Amino acid sequence: MKTDVEELSPTRVKLSVEVPFDELKPSIDKAYREVARQINVPGFRPGRVPPPVIDRRIGRGPVLEQAVNEAIPGFYGKAVEEHEVFALGRPEVEITRLNDGEELSFTAEVDVRPKFELPALDELTVTVDDTTVTPDDVEEYLGSLRERFASLKGVQRPVASGDYVSIDLSAAAGGEPVEDAQASGLSYEVGSGSLLDGLDDALTGMSAGESKTFSTELAGGAHAGERADVTVTVHSVKVKELPDLDDAFAQLASEFDTIGELRADARRRLEQMRRAQQAVQARDRAVQALLGKIDIPLPERVVTEEAEGIRRSMHEQIQRVGADWGSYLQAIGKSEEEFKAEVDSQARRSVKTGLVLDALVRQEDIRIDEAELSYFVAQQAERMGVAPERLARQLAESGQVSSVAAEVLRGKAIALLAGRVKIRDESGNEIDYTALTRQAGEAGEAAGAGEPGGDGEPAGGSEASGTGDAAETAGAAEE
Repeated sequence: MKTDVEELSPTRVKLSVEVPFDELKPSIDKAYREVARQINVPGFRPGRVPPPVIDRRIGRGPVLEQAVNEAIPGFYGKAVEEHEVFALGRPEVEITRLNDGEELSFTAEVDVRPKFELPALDELTVTVDDTTVTPDDVEEYLGSLRERFASLKGVQRPVASGDYVSIDLSAAAGGEPVEDAQASGLSYEVGSGSLLDGLDDALTGMSAGESKTFSTELAGGAHAGERADVTVTVHSVKVKELPDLDDAFAQLASEFDTIGELRADARRRLEQMRRAQQAVQARDRAVQALLGKIDIPLPERVVTEEAEGIRRSMHEQIQRVGADWGSYLQAIGKSEEEFKAEVDSQARRSVKTGLVLDALVRQEDIRIDEAELSYFVAQQAERMGVAPERLARQLAESGQVSSVAAEVLRGKAIALLAGRVKIRDESGNEIDYTALTRQAGEAGEAAGAGEPGGDGEPAGGSEASGTGDAAETAGAAEE
C-alpha cells in the first residue's frame, strides 16, 4: 500500500492511498461469502454458491463495491497511523480509481488536531474570591434558616403584598371557558409575579370571600398569548411568621443548645463552602488562563458539529418538559439569531478547551485505570438517578466509553493544571490548591446537608471540564 498526505490547512489534511489489488483479496472473498448467503441458486446450497456463478447471476460489480466499502476503513486507519495524523471526526472519502485486478485508489479528507505548544504552567496566575465571612453573611444564612421554619397565620384583613392567599382561578376567552386555565385551592404569594400579569394588582385590597375579574394575556396552554378575562376568588389570607433567633430556635433547627453555638456553626459552614467554591474557581480560572495564552485555528467542521449537538440537546430538553421553543427563547430574552450566536461561541470554546486539555494529557502522560473510570460512571449514575450497571451498559452499547475516558482524562488534566498555577485570593494571599481539595470533602458535606446557603458548585465539578456529557447523552438515548 502506498500513501501520501497533503496539508490543506492547519486543521485539515488529504490522504491519498493506493492499494494493490491483491491486498483486497480478503475483503473480496468475504464479500463473495456474504453474497452467497443472500441469494438462492438452484443446485447450490445457501452460502455455497461459487464466485463464478455469482458473477454470472448478479455481476462482479456489487461484490467489488461491498468489498471496497468493507476494506477502506482499514486502509484509511493504516494511512493515518503511518503518517501520525491525529484525525478529528469522520473523513470524506472519494474513490479515485478502481481497476478490477489492478488497484484501488482513494483520497480521504479529514480534520486534524492543530499543532501548538503549551506555555509553562507554573508561570500562570489566577485570582479567586476571598473566603471572608462577614456578620451580615451569617445573619443572611440564619435568615434563610428561619424561612425554613416559618409558619403561616391567618389574618382577617384585606390582602397586601407579601401575604399568602388561597385562591381559585378561572379564565374565559371570547366568552368561552378556557379549560386548561382553571385552578382551585391554589396557594400564592402576593407580589411574587409568578402566575399571571395583573394578578397581584387584582388581589391587593381583596378580602376572603371576595371575587374579582381582570383582563390579562395567558402565558401557556392552547390559548397562550391570547387575552382572557380571569376571575380570582380569595378563600383565605395568611401572613408568614418567622421564629425568633433565640436558644429555642437553635434547639429546633439544629443540634445546638444556644443561638451562639448556631451562629458559630453557620460561620464555619459558610467558610467551608467558600473554600470549596475557591477550589472550583481555581480550576475554571486556571483553564481560562491557559486558553488565554494559546491562539490556535479550530477545525470548522468539528465546531459546526459541536454547535449542532448543543442546539439539538437544548431542543430535546425543551421538548421533554413539554415547552415550546419560541416560548423558551422569549423567557430567556433572546432571538433565534442571538441564541445561535451564543451557541456557536460556546461550541468554539468547547472545542478549543478539549484540544488544549488533550494536549496537556499527552504532555504530562496522564493516564486512567479501570477503577477510576468505574468510579466516574458510578458518580454520574448517582447524579442521573440510574443504576451504575445500567449506565455502564448504555455507554458500552452506544460506543461512548472512549468519550467518557477522555472526559475523565480532561478532568485529571484540569486538576493537575490547578495544582501547577499560582493561585491568589482577592486580598493577595497565596492559596494552596492541594489544601483546598482536602477541605472540599467537608465543604461538600456541609453544602449537601440541605442547609441554606449551600448553593455552591460541588467541589468535584468544574464548568471547564465538561465532564458528564457522554454519560448524560447515553442516558437520554436510553430514554
